[in-house]
Amino acid sequence: MTFRTLDDAVLSGKRALVRVDLNVPMADGQVSDDTRLRAVVPTIVKLAKGGAKVVLLAHFDRPKGKVVPEMSLAPIAPALAKVLGASVDFAAECTGEVAASAIAAMKPGEVLLLENVRFHPGEEKNDPDFAKALAANGDLYVNDAFSAAHRAHASTEGVARLLPAYAGEQMRRELEMLEAALGKPKRPVLGIVGGSKVSTKLDLLNNLVKKLDRLSIGGGMANTFLAAQGVDVGASLCEHDLADTAREIMKSAKAAGCELLLPIDVVVAQEVKPGVDARVRDLADIQAADRILDAGPRTLAKLIVAIDASATLIWNGPLGVFEVPPFDKATVEAARHAAERATAGKLVAVAGGGDTVAALNVAGVADDFTFVSTAGGAFLEWMEGKELPGVAALAI
Repeated sequence: MTFRTLDDAVLSGKRALVRVDLNVPMADGQVSDDTRLRAVVPTIVKLAKGGAKVVLLAHFDRPKGKVVPEMSLAPIAPALAKVLGASVDFAAECTGEVAASAIAAMKPGEVLLLENVRFHPGEEKNDPDFAKALAANGDLYVNDAFSAAHRAHASTEGVARLLPAYAGEQMRRELEMLEAALGKPKRPVLGIVGGSKVSTKLDLLNNLVKKLDRLSIGGGMANTFLAAQGVDVGASLCEHDLADTAREIMKSAKAAGCELLLPIDVVVAQEVKPGVDARVRDLADIQAADRILDAGPRTLAKLIVAIDASATLIWNGPLGVFEVPPFDKATVEAARHAAERATAGKLVAVAGGGDTVAALNVAGVADDFTFVSTAGGAFLEWMEGKELPGVAALAI
């Protein structure tokens, strides 16, 4: 897909309406994780240095079209200013006279945050009139919120149809790296997909087996594939009713020439808690009371060989219950090995999804991957091969 970037835009004297993701975690009225705030800084700086008035559109939480004071973006403005190293003003509305007056008072290079767009029912309905009201505040539109790009909302899709639309710096980076991972990747391409349930990732698996050279399946979802092959998985989490579906995916993978990597040994325990008695089992030795909670050492060794043989890796989901040691071992060691390959320039390693980011942070390697997407639903839908409305609206 071809899209405009800020390199293509005339910025001086313009009102730049910028959709950003400021839906950050809060504790006691303070931002507790500023990752998403830091992500929008490059776009804001580029626009401000270019002489534009930077007008930020964002949502916070789910007020469902009503004004909910505790979901105001007002507390975010000072936190963003701290990260940005420059003042960020706040307007208590995102449309109408309040917003218009605040924008009119701005000087080129200044930054203004408008109130939560989801306080209006027209936002999530992508109401044309609300989109027009938002567009009235800008001369050009910039989308820097990939994490919201899977929603056809007024601020993510509607406004992009009304103003000259550009991808922000974070959006551009996201799209370029996703293209490098699945669009036109260096081969061979390895995928790692984990998580608890096959049912939540059916579209993902069906799409990936057509695009990858190898696909490693881990976490609870691997149990469903093992059971579909006749393995007794004991008391493990398993969607036995999806055995036929798992077999169809395996058949599709074989037809597409995608090698599936399933566990060949596992780490089991009878309960999930730190320091519990955990044992390595071959698949034939799993007991009735056993719960599979991580990939075993031989499975991990096989995965590391696959990583070494790959030029590109795309990762979504942990290999085990990484939140509870010792069931984090396979995820952490695989992540660290992939990070070493990436930092050595031998692997393009792209990862995304909330649990995946958390797992990479546990491993201490999130900064060593080629790219880590903080987008949840949008990243997953992109991996599923679905069109993202907020991205499609930027196409030229």
